[in-house]
Amino acid sequence: MAAREREFSLGTSIVLTIGSAVLWGVAHLATGRRRTGLALMTVYAVLLASVLTMVTVLGSHLLSLAVQPGWLTALTVTLIAVAVAWSTVILWSYALVRPAVGRRATTILAVVLCAAVVAPTAYAARLAYVSRDVVTSLFATNTAPIVTQDPWNGADRFTILLVGADSAPNRPGVRTDSMTVATVDIATGATTLLGLPRNLQNVPMPSGPARERFPYGFTGEPPYTPGLLNEVFQYGEDYPEVVPGARRDAHGSTLLKQTVSGILGIPVTYYAMVDMHGFAQIIDAMGGVKVTIKEPIVYGKYREGLLAAGTRKLTGEQALWYGRSRTDSDDYVRMGRQKCLLNAVAKQADPMTVLNSFESLATATKRAISTDIPQNLLPALVDLAQKVKDTRIRSLSFVPPLISTVYPDWTLIRRKVAQAIADRPENKTATAPGERPEATLTPSTDRPITLDESCG
Repeated sequence: MAAREREFSLGTSIVLTIGSAVLWGVAHLATGRRRTGLALMTVYAVLLASVLTMVTVLGSHLLSLAVQPGWLTALTVTLIAVAVAWSTVILWSYALVRPAVGRRATTILAVVLCAAVVAPTAYAARLAYVSRDVVTSLFATNTAPIVTQDPWNGADRFTILLVGADSAPNRPGVRTDSMTVATVDIATGATTLLGLPRNLQNVPMPSGPARERFPYGFTGEPPYTPGLLNEVFQYGEDYPEVVPGARRDAHGSTLLKQTVSGILGIPVTYYAMVDMHGFAQIIDAMGGVKVTIKEPIVYGKYREGLLAAGTRKLTGEQALWYGRSRTDSDDYVRMGRQKCLLNAVAKQADPMTVLNSFESLATATKRAISTDIPQNLLPALVDLAQKVKDTRIRSLSFVPPLISTVYPDWTLIRRKVAQAIADRPENKTATAPGERPEATLTPSTDRPITLDESCG
């Protein structure tokens, strides 16, 4: 009897079908289709070698590819094609070696093997598609030319304004109640967080129409508003004529960036704004966030809530109050808690947590965050983030007694910023095991504290 006309026993059929799922072409070789079997094995080997090469050679660059829409689209198409091809090989192999008896069992086996291939590849393709949707929805297509050889265009620092925005049904507009500038040394990853209180008064405005309208500092719209720093964003949105040249949807963010840049004496290139209610949804999507509460925190308009002291996992709503409550406290304590909360979220958003809640996190992120970071800068930012992990993140907040919020010393603020940036901390790896890192700038001693230490 010719090889291709052989009948296989149930056991042999099962073994060959499973073998063909693991190594393409096994069933074809067993039925005498040598040329086809070797061709399938070659294609399989090439695919496997390609995957191994990408993982080993590209390594850390894989994250950079994961924020590029073109690569994500190619990955989605490739995964779908591989799933279809793999399933076709399994069904083809089953058709060649199916037994005369027990076909129901081998048919079920073939279907299960196809499902085992399709399910993970379909899930991976879905993740790639959702990632592409987040990147294209959240990040601007192109706001500045990026040179491949130098994506930073000659800059030695990356500086971004991180804003926590809050709105309420009984209050029109948005108030930026949390404002922190993160400035990162591109060469080393050394990062300093510069915190600005929301209630700074008479802040100097950028040159042009804004300064012409407020020559002696921002005063808002008395008697309706007190003229604080947290009103600048909404003022730019309401009066776009004071921000000539800004994009249609970026008057508020542009005015706030320019204002903060003037206060600190450093260029602030980008911003990222987080809606506080959306931030709570992000935390819920993560399954909560663990923080250490040093003293009980009372919250709510009528003091209806309490976060007890201790280390505990907070829900999104609890985390929102942890970062917002000023009951029995003040703006400056709240600023410190907000930095601790951001730090905790960043540390606890590990790959498995993100993967397990990827779609809900993606949905919450699109709702909660707005930014003007361009898409084509994302790969360089991913690489920079790896450097940031190896350095201490330091924090300097311009709050009393260092700075009076009613009569701020703008010259002192700019001098402290220059000192903090010039003072580069040592790499984390330089600290001996078990050694407590040296505290670095509190407002009262002119030495920034490390973010980890300030959060307990």
